[in-house]
Amino acid sequence: MTAQKSRKWGFGPGLLVTAAFVGPGTIATASAAGAGYGYALLWALLFSVGATMALQEMSVRQAIVTGNGLATTLRKALSGRWLGRGTILLVIAAIGLGNAAYESGNIAGAALALQSISPISTQYWALAIGGSSAALLFLPAYKHLERVLIALVLVMSAVFVVSALLLKPDWSALLKGVTLPSLPGGSITTVIALIGTTVVPYNLFLQANAAREHWADEPDRALALSAARMDTVVSVALGGLITLAIVSAAAITFFSQGLTFSPDKISTQLDPVLGPSGRYVFALGLFAAGLTSAITAPLAAAYAVCGALGLPDTLRGTAFRGIALSVVFTGTLFAATGARPLSLIVFAQAANGLLLPVIAIILLWLMNERKLLGNAANGWQSNLLGGIVVAVTLGLGANKLVGLIGL
Repeated sequence: MTAQKSRKWGFGPGLLVTAAFVGPGTIATASAAGAGYGYALLWALLFSVGATMALQEMSVRQAIVTGNGLATTLRKALSGRWLGRGTILLVIAAIGLGNAAYESGNIAGAALALQSISPISTQYWALAIGGSSAALLFLPAYKHLERVLIALVLVMSAVFVVSALLLKPDWSALLKGVTLPSLPGGSITTVIALIGTTVVPYNLFLQANAAREHWADEPDRALALSAARMDTVVSVALGGLITLAIVSAAAITFFSQGLTFSPDKISTQLDPVLGPSGRYVFALGLFAAGLTSAITAPLAAAYAVCGALGLPDTLRGTAFRGIALSVVFTGTLFAATGARPLSLIVFAQAANGLLLPVIAIILLWLMNERKLLGNAANGWQSNLLGGIVVAVTLGLGANKLVGLIGL
């Protein structure tokens, strides 16, 4: 039993969340935030990390208690209610179809990283990465896929965090940015994008199903819940640290020097400390980020759509594999035909931030269904945290909409 418990406390499905949200979109958004506003928007990153921890913990808790993924639980809980069909359609459209769009950015981002250090064009790299992603989805067991992703996340972490430390950030400015919220002129879209690239709705479906499988053989539910909570906190914190490192690197390289930032300069932010080799190091991190996200996006889409439609939501299911491969194929097709994800993905992440409060409200309602969750239902602390997430994201979204319509 001791050996089993120690295994349960190791890195687990929480790192899938890190792998999913630290992709090319996060790198582009965090770089734009640091280059455009220095450390001023780090408070938004801190909020995002806390919000992600709170929402992901709720999603995982219901999965361990019910033995179902989030989409399956929602479908059953909303069965016969007027809101049920609308929610299912939202899940399919926003999570299923939306991830096909994100996949093109993930694959093209990884391809761009390899193209920047080789004579081979992005189109060929996109085909190779898409094929590799599809192959990894067919690994014989979930635990093998999890190990591949953990290895890639650790590589990505080392690249960005060590590089940021070598650049010697301004620690006092960094601390001020974390603790004193501010909204510099024109920064609202970047703030929403920074939140949207961290608190990702599809990760709620991804980690719930992954946690269900990871702790399926654990008879002690209290142990499983405790281990899953620790796994979530540590993994999300690691993702936040990686994002902070990217913001910091861009702030030092571009903002503090008064240089103009553009997507084609994204790979140069390590040059001040690493010289010509900086682009190779950055390419390694961007490749790891793109490949991990290229694997997790189709997984999340398949889990969400299968659960919403009442289909078997396991890696070996025929429908599951069909949906996951469709997402990979669509993303590969767009990436190979010349998609430019890094210049467009900040807008996509902002849209994700506007969608977040809708998903958060539905999750909060579900987590207060005591008939379903019993003692594992939300307490006042979880509801307070969830309410803050909803209020802040609604406020930012409303501010953005008011600006768009000119009021």
